[in-house]
Amino acid sequence: MIEFEYWQLLFFPLFFGLGWAAARVDIRHLVKESRSLPRSYFRGLNFLLNEQPDRAIEAFVDAVKVDPQTIELHFALGSLFRRRGETERAIRMHQNLVEREDLPQDLKLQALSELGQDYLKAGLLDRAEEVFDKLQDSAMVEEAKRNLLEIYQLEKDWEKAIAIAAELPEIASQNEIAEYYCELAAAEMIRSRRDAASAFLKTALERNRKCVRASMLQGDIEAQQDRFEEAIVCWQHIEQQAPTYLALVAQRLLEAFRKLERRDEGLQLLRGYLERYPSLDLLDVVFQLVLESEGAEAAYLLVRDELKRNPTLLGFDKLIEARLLVSPPEARPDLDLAKSIVQGYTRRLARYRCDNCGFKARQFYWRCPACGGWETYSPKRTEEFDLMP
Repeated sequence: MIEFEYWQLLFFPLFFGLGWAAARVDIRHLVKESRSLPRSYFRGLNFLLNEQPDRAIEAFVDAVKVDPQTIELHFALGSLFRRRGETERAIRMHQNLVEREDLPQDLKLQALSELGQDYLKAGLLDRAEEVFDKLQDSAMVEEAKRNLLEIYQLEKDWEKAIAIAAELPEIASQNEIAEYYCELAAAEMIRSRRDAASAFLKTALERNRKCVRASMLQGDIEAQQDRFEEAIVCWQHIEQQAPTYLALVAQRLLEAFRKLERRDEGLQLLRGYLERYPSLDLLDVVFQLVLESEGAEAAYLLVRDELKRNPTLLGFDKLIEARLLVSPPEARPDLDLAKSIVQGYTRRLARYRCDNCGFKARQFYWRCPACGGWETYSPKRTEEFDLMP
């Protein structure tokens, strides 16, 4: 047991006195700092607490005018202006910091980075690129490269994007770099330079052997030269890469088999795909082919059986369309009415959706126009996507 001496009680008043003195020093220091801040600073804080951001901004601007040394407040205001879309005010705020000769080097670099982001937000890509190029020789090199990669993608300068993406493996994956090569290939195809396009697609598949887009474009190149056999082989390869994307080439396959006058073979292939990888887009194409080859009754039975297997509102809309083809004239007005009602609900279900941000679009995108993510769109429509396990 620890022995206690009464004389040790003398230390308690001493410790208490030292604590009180330290607190007094801290309080005096805090009061001194508070007095040095302009009153408009505290007004701004009060407006923020009362959820009045516009009046808070005005007060903080006044504080900056009164005391130019409030550096952090400059940064906070500039970022706030940029987020609110007031890019001109943000640019002026950060330009003032960059031009200050008394600013330490690390803060000047931070201000320069913020200025580059202002330009990027405002769509002034050439100025943003110039700023981030300067930062490549600084301690902020990684952030500069990340922003440069975004700029090159916006400018569609894919060769520069490929070069800088190689230095950012944790940000740009091989799958994304493969997409850059596909973009280069697509540009060459527009110029009818098929050999150059094929070379880019070969590189894309080397970066990502499961790059569906590369196989699709290679098939398109073959089809442009009326080499439909080779085109079909390219598109069929997608089954080994990512079979859900077969829906995107189903119409291409149909046209190729038509050109070769091999509808029966095409029908057998596409029906097999529909059986193994159910899809509304695949159903549309198989429906067309069955209607051409076997008639309206067979097309109706196809849709009915598929709807039983995979019940969807979009599938029901297709069933009404098929039923109209086989119904007597007196029944068609009621079916037309039912179809118009169903279509009022299916318009919003027939869209593609980004897995990353949820942005919906009527057409399929390889890069989301909202969040900029690559390969974030499912090849299935919204209703199918929601029903997926």
